[in-house]
Amino acid sequence: MNESQMRNSKTAYVVVTPVRDEETYLPRTIESMAAQRILPSEWIIVNDGSKDATAKIADEAAARYNWIRVVHREDRGYRKWGAGIIEAFYAGFDVLQCKDWDFMSKLDGDLSFEPNYFESTFAKFKANPQIGIGGGVLYHFRNGQKILERHPVFHVRGGVKIYRRACWDALGGLWIGPGSDLMDETKANMLGWITQSFTDIHMIHHRPTGDTYGRWGGSVKDGKIDYVTGYHPLFLLAIRGGNFASLLAAMVCVAVFQALYTGTIPSILAEMFPTRVRYTALSLSYGFAVVLFGGFAPLISTWLVDLTGNPYSPAFYVMTGGALSAIAILSMKEYRNVPLE
Repeated sequence: MNESQMRNSKTAYVVVTPVRDEETYLPRTIESMAAQRILPSEWIIVNDGSKDATAKIADEAAARYNWIRVVHREDRGYRKWGAGIIEAFYAGFDVLQCKDWDFMSKLDGDLSFEPNYFESTFAKFKANPQIGIGGGVLYHFRNGQKILERHPVFHVRGGVKIYRRACWDALGGLWIGPGSDLMDETKANMLGWITQSFTDIHMIHHRPTGDTYGRWGGSVKDGKIDYVTGYHPLFLLAIRGGNFASLLAAMVCVAVFQALYTGTIPSILAEMFPTRVRYTALSLSYGFAVVLFGGFAPLISTWLVDLTGNPYSPAFYVMTGGALSAIAILSMKEYRNVPLE
């Protein structure tokens, strides 16, 4: 099958690749794309202000292949984590000339993959019409050993995502901020779509996850993403372990922390008020606190984000509640060995 026949395949897809300082690995991604049995209708490479030879490499590829175009963005002076890659993605997505695509891929520029990569993934989508977001799994080489970058099967890595057109239209776009590759999956699942990594379709990740920011920086980055998306660390322990032991460990941790709270609160609440007003005072104060800090939490959190434009602002609401609780506990009268009133 010649290039013209591959380009005219019944499966129309487009690819958008944001890159910054990828002169070492981008040529491998270009080589892998050019070797695909089914070529894309259009591939937009977004040079996100690179300081190395990335722009030159992308321009040379565009001159060689008429289905590649390059968008150049000005250098902001730093690598903008979270929102930066989505902003760069939209700089490419918004100029796509192909409007009747069936699939759209958000592809990183540090990957290499087999010539049948897209052909194989499209076969997976065709086999299950409920799959809305899919992609291969990433491996990297270390000391000559091929190592899988583990994650739950329902999660598709942000740099390999392929969106079915109907799912993409239903999503209404991507969240421009940290955790976007979890937000889209969560929303897709809520809308009834399946999100799935195809474990038998391998890709090579030449810049292993975490190498850009280091171990500590990567952990901080993941923590911010987990906060924004509502992932609790124990939830991650339960699902990433992938076995009964990890699930049991997570549940035991929950039980221990719950016991520390529920085991002491009855006596503390009883000590706070004199016997003659205990029921009334306790019901009013407890009910007010639950409504204010619990019931109104989603409303207040949304208002804080809208007011400040900072997705982390609800954390200050939680810290304020914690500070008030600390003040209340420290100001309580000590009733040890003293009869209650």
